[in-house]
Amino acid sequence: MAKKDSNKRRIFMRYGMITAVFVTMAFGIIWYMFRTTVVEAAAWNERSEKQLSRIDTIAPERGSILSSNGNILACNVRVCDIKIDLRHNKIKALSKSKLTAKLDSLADTLDLRYPRFDPKKATAKEREEKSWRVRLHQEIEKEPDKRTRSLTIARNRPLEEFDSARKFVFIRDFKGAGFRCPLYKEEHSRRIYPYGKMANRSIGRVHEVVTPTTRHKGEIHGYSGLEKDLDSLLYGKPGYAKQVPLTKGYGNWVTTPPTPGYDLLTTINIDLQDIVEESLQDICSETNCEWGTAILMEVKTGEIVALSSIERMDDGSYGEALNRAVLPYEPGSVIKPISMMIAFEDKLVTSVHQTIDCSPFQKTTDPHAPSVKNMKQVIEMSSNTGIARIIFRGYASDPAKYHDRLASIGFFDRINSGIAGEQVPLIRRLEPKNSKGQPITMTSRHLDLARQAYGYNTMIPPLYTLAFYNAIANGGRLVRPHLVRALRSENGDSVIPISYIRDQICSPETAEKVKQCIHEVVWGEHGTARLVRDDRVKIVGKTGTVFPVEKGQYNPAKRRLAFAGFFPYEDPKYSCMVLVQGAAGLSANRTSGQVMKQIALKMHARGMLSETPRLTSRPTNDRPTVAATTAHDTERLASTLGSPIRQTPGRKDYPSGKVPDVTGYDLRSAIRLLESRGLNVAVQGAGRVTKQSIQPGAKAVRGQKITLTLAI
Repeated sequence: MAKKDSNKRRIFMRYGMITAVFVTMAFGIIWYMFRTTVVEAAAWNERSEKQLSRIDTIAPERGSILSSNGNILACNVRVCDIKIDLRHNKIKALSKSKLTAKLDSLADTLDLRYPRFDPKKATAKEREEKSWRVRLHQEIEKEPDKRTRSLTIARNRPLEEFDSARKFVFIRDFKGAGFRCPLYKEEHSRRIYPYGKMANRSIGRVHEVVTPTTRHKGEIHGYSGLEKDLDSLLYGKPGYAKQVPLTKGYGNWVTTPPTPGYDLLTTINIDLQDIVEESLQDICSETNCEWGTAILMEVKTGEIVALSSIERMDDGSYGEALNRAVLPYEPGSVIKPISMMIAFEDKLVTSVHQTIDCSPFQKTTDPHAPSVKNMKQVIEMSSNTGIARIIFRGYASDPAKYHDRLASIGFFDRINSGIAGEQVPLIRRLEPKNSKGQPITMTSRHLDLARQAYGYNTMIPPLYTLAFYNAIANGGRLVRPHLVRALRSENGDSVIPISYIRDQICSPETAEKVKQCIHEVVWGEHGTARLVRDDRVKIVGKTGTVFPVEKGQYNPAKRRLAFAGFFPYEDPKYSCMVLVQGAAGLSANRTSGQVMKQIALKMHARGMLSETPRLTSRPTNDRPTVAATTAHDTERLASTLGSPIRQTPGRKDYPSGKVPDVTGYDLRSAIRLLESRGLNVAVQGAGRVTKQSIQPGAKAVRGQKITLTLAI
């Protein structure tokens, strides 16, 4: 009995201890609940209120920038950074020897797919030092818990590339997805520009902005070009989400969804942009100019269809540079037709046949004979004294009124073209007193007036000069130059109507008289731009030459050379302004004028001036010639069009590691075929492929450059 009682006591003791533990825990829970809900209630309520009142910002999707025909010039794409977690449990479970062998195999694959060195330039030593084998071994040597959790294998890759990486050696051994695999991706948006550097300064670029005014870290905003100037439209409106309590923890509840930015339909024509860039670069390279800028605009609409600014780099090549089209420069003689327009409109002269004395005047001489010239000859021979004497007829008594006259025709109004960095012209108003109240002599004011009339003592952006030449070609209507045609949203297009800075800056009769004067610069016997003549397209325009100002004084060793005009003369469709800077021996006739000539001729050859192309490879029966493509319907297309000739390349099938024959192909098909073999394609000319720099059948080395020569 004693033994049974003893066992019973031990059992009761154990149950008592267990009960005591649970009672103690219960009291502890009750006490904790009491402390939380009563004693520390204020602190917990404050923390809860703070958490629930937090509002997170949701970044909107940035709008795209499109060319005039809808091609994408800038857009957002979802990309990912591919990373590996070397502290993953499945990796830590492997022995060091086994892990080393597997990672060495992975390193060979990574060196091939995602090299950490430049495959073309790296030396053998650099290849070894920067190999993935060395990088992975640096991590393996560490303690398992000290290895990195986020070793970046590749950045900014298409999302589908992550699926391909899952099949790499070693990685494919890990079954399942998500946290069960050490390879993972971090998704984000990236701004891409499919046409690379084409119209780089006009389209612009973006960067991440972190300022006290931004609602959250990492907002993407434009810092140049259209990306900057129209950032508020492209960016959209951010959305907001607040914290809400869930069964476990907190979660975001979207209260205001983000509104995507507008897509901008620009006026940029990709084909014309290519023509302008190529022509500008060819002439600048040929004449060794420091820099150049060119603007091409539709006369009737004011649409800027192409815009390029290039600069000579240290290696002698030319690349996109500062957009000088909207920066003020001394215009030189290109201002004379605008001065002549004012003279005709103000009746200072009434006929193109009226004459003016061009003898020395206001410390300026005219080296061209005769000394008495009619209005056409004043512009044709670029007479400084002639244009100054004409302007003096109306403004000698009060030189300040010349500035006011320019203001009356909108010369100083902001264009708001959509090009970032746009500045207005700077022309000093010739008042009788300076800013300090000191008198200025009439002699000094007269000298300044004369110089302003023929393009000195003034600072005018090329875009503004072009706008007024465009008005002369447009019968006196000053249309607003612009880069944006329409805004697109989820609700449809919002077309931006054509607007005018001034509906009429001069009468159509005055515009016609000035056109006749400008005509003589290219087509007159003594014109300063006779080399611009070409019977295929009748180009007219005015040259301008000045010495650039450097370190506060003119540099006679250099010249800034301008040519502004329009074409075709009989029915102007496009106006153009080209400005380059080069050595003192150059002339606008041989530089900027030739750029405009090349642009016009290339447009003419492609039938862009509503004329029949003269530079054509079509047969005499004028039936279309079908270029070869990678599509399978070329035969049917040629048959449907009734084309007797098909320019087709040899259809020999080359293995995937060989360079295919793309002669005769259209450009798009040729690029698609060559890039599928890993080749980087460069293009010269326009039309179909007539020549390729690497012979068909040669080994296709991934990343190798191949140049295609095109012809019509």
